[in-house]
Amino acid sequence: MTVSNQEPAGLQEGVLLRELNRRVTNGVAFAINLVSAAAIRAEGAEAKRALSDVAELLHGYADLHRALAVPAGETLIHAATYLRKLGCGMRRAVLDRMNIKLAFATQPLALQPPRCWHLGLIVHELVMHAARHACFDDRAGQIRIKLTRIGGLVNCVILDNGSRPARETSDRELRIARDIARALGGRIEQGFGADFTSIVLSFPLTERERGANWSIATRQMRTPRRTRATAPDDAAHVSCRAADALGGLLSPSHHMDAP
Repeated sequence: MTVSNQEPAGLQEGVLLRELNRRVTNGVAFAINLVSAAAIRAEGAEAKRALSDVAELLHGYADLHRALAVPAGETLIHAATYLRKLGCGMRRAVLDRMNIKLAFATQPLALQPPRCWHLGLIVHELVMHAARHACFDDRAGQIRIKLTRIGGLVNCVILDNGSRPARETSDRELRIARDIARALGGRIEQGFGADFTSIVLSFPLTERERGANWSIATRQMRTPRRTRATAPDDAAHVSCRAADALGGLLSPSHHMDAP
C-alpha cells in the first residue's frame, strides 16, 4: 500500500500564505527596530523627527498587514468588526497622511473565514484605489464604506467624494478586485457622479452563512427596540431594507462613523 504525503491544494496554499505573512511581519518588525534605533542615535532634531515618522509609518503598515492576514479556523467571522479593524490599519498607514477621512456604516454580518478575508482584500484594494485616483480638489477627502445584507445577498459600497479624470486607466486597476469578487460568486459595479464615485460589491451568502445570519437577525428582532436603537452596528438597519444600497449611503441623514 502506498501512502500519499500530499496535502490538499487548498491546505498547502493556506500554509504557504501564513508562512509568507510570518516572514513579512518579521521583516517589517526588523525594519521598525532598525529605524527606531537610528532615531535614538540621530543627533539633529529634524533627523530624529524624520526617522520617528518613518517608524510610525512602518507601524501603520504592520497593523494593516496583520489585518490582512489569512484568518485561521472554521468559526464564522463578524465581517463588520473585521472591516473596522482593517480600516484602522488603512487610516494609520495611508489615509491619515493623505488627509482622507474613512467612515463606516455596517450591520452585523457573519462570513466564513476565507470569504471574509476575500471581502477584506477587495475592500482594501478599492479603498486604496480611491485614495490613489480620486481628485478631491479643494474638498476634504472622504471615503465611506457601507456593508449591508438584503436576504441572501451582501452589498458592500465604497463611496468617495472625489472625481476621476482618468477613469479608463483607473478602471483597469480593478481587475484583481473583480477576480476576487468572482471567487465569492459576486461582481463589482462602478458609478460616477459630478462629485462622487461609487463602487458596489455584491455577492451571495453560502447556505451556512445564510443560516447564521438568519439566527442573528432573529435574535435582533427579539431584542427590545430601545436596546436595538443603541447598538453600535445598527446605523444601517433601516436603510438596508431598501434594494438600492447606494441610495441609502448617499442620504444626508444616514449616520456614518469612523472605525
